[in-house]
Amino acid sequence: MGLLKEVVLLPFAPVRGSAWVIGQLLTEAERIYYDPAAVRAELARLEEQLEAGEIDEEEFDRREDELLDRLETGLRNSAATGNGTAR
Repeated sequence: MGLLKEVVLLPFAPVRGSAWVIGQLLTEAERIYYDPAAVRAELARLEEQLEAGEIDEEEFDRREDELLDRLETGLRNSAATGNGTAR
């Protein structure tokens, strides 16, 4: 049955391969987006922008909340998967 299934589904191999690649890209993009080290670096840059007067307190607070949410999600995901990327 397995061989017959593969022969029947052979025309769909490019679609299945494309779906796998898209899934891998999405996984890597999420890993980078929620990486605690990257989020901490963005928080540091945000604070530098505030100190330099490039952004006001309201903008700082808004963006800081977004980054802290990302950091929390990244740390939660790291703890759940046990991959040890949290520092």
